[in-house]
Amino acid sequence: MTKQERVTFVINTLKELYPTIPIPLDHKDPYTLLVAVLLSAQCTDVRVNQITPLLFAKADNPYDMVKLSVEEIKEIIRPCGLSPMKSKGIYGLSEILIEKHNGQVPQSFEALEELPAVGHKTASVVMSQAFGVPAFPVDTHIHRLMYRWNLTNGKNVVQTEKDAKRLFPEDIWNDLHLQIIWYGREYSPARGWDLEKDIITKTIGRKSVIDDYYKRK
Repeated sequence: MTKQERVTFVINTLKELYPTIPIPLDHKDPYTLLVAVLLSAQCTDVRVNQITPLLFAKADNPYDMVKLSVEEIKEIIRPCGLSPMKSKGIYGLSEILIEKHNGQVPQSFEALEELPAVGHKTASVVMSQAFGVPAFPVDTHIHRLMYRWNLTNGKNVVQTEKDAKRLFPEDIWNDLHLQIIWYGREYSPARGWDLEKDIITKTIGRKSVIDDYYKRK
């Protein structure tokens, strides 16, 4: 199979498996999405979705968030891990949104990435899911699968994002990155991986990855 054929196979298989795509993080607007994505660093989406209702019951907008102390935020979000850094980030970005952006989440990568604790991946998720701007946020699932599928060299997430954007049509980025995340969780996880169920890797996977899988069996 040529690289283009592999890309087409990925797109078609994912479309078939996930015709409608659930959004992993519960939110109601750009601000609650931004906070939820920030909390999801090194934490499962399931856990984040358990914690955000508790936080948003007290503060679901920047004006109410800055009425809480960093310590109060930290107590609520503790189960998500990295709570000292994340609580400062949530408080700090809420302050900046009020001071610089009239309490609104800005609609540009540059302005988002200037906010405390907001990196490129978080900004990409917000731009694609809140504002519909084409983006390709690369999380650990996408990084792993793009390597397994021999569509990137796996050096780092920056390279993986570049390769994904080069290979896949821009008009499907926003759907596709979510489809890959769901596929990675369901069929191609890091632990407890069963290649027989992983139709994409089994069909187009990197030879060294498949050989290594069978060696370990």
